[in-house]
Amino acid sequence: MSIAHRFTKGEIEDWANRYISRAKKREWEAEENIEQVVSPSVRKNRSCSRSEFLALCDWKTPRTRQQCERNEEGFIREVTSIAFTTPNERLRIEVLTLLEGVNWPTASVLLHFGHVDPYPILDFRALESLSIVKPPTYEFSFWWKYVQRCRQIASDCNIPMRTLDRALWAYSKFKRRR
Repeated sequence: MSIAHRFTKGEIEDWANRYISRAKKREWEAEENIEQVVSPSVRKNRSCSRSEFLALCDWKTPRTRQQCERNEEGFIREVTSIAFTTPNERLRIEVLTLLEGVNWPTASVLLHFGHVDPYPILDFRALESLSIVKPPTYEFSFWWKYVQRCRQIASDCNIPMRTLDRALWAYSKFKRRR
């Protein structure tokens, strides 16, 4: 399966700016809190507190809040510590799915904002912007190919993963109108 982006490298910043301009005030404040407070704390501590975990999960999908709240502080810290410190890529992503309410897309958010290495967020919009309209069942080989492709695009364009993630999301949102 080929993963190709649907816009030029020169358009990435423009698409990322469209993401920013369409954000509602409440959404943008939550994202700024994650980028300025939660993410630096998680990266420094190499694990998530319960409140940091819930903030990240809520940002990705508020629908799973009740499930995510069932996780105990100690379990969250241990699982995220493993994910943020192991050198094993498969373990990084899959261990996070042991947390209640966390599936592959939410696990990708935890890695995106919590790990020191760059990780893209797994989202149907980002996948669509990479010419994957109907993603296969999420499993490690698909995930790893997606990570590598996004890292290559970010590297080629000399941009942070966050900028690429915003551009991929916005392209799908504005081109597909759903």
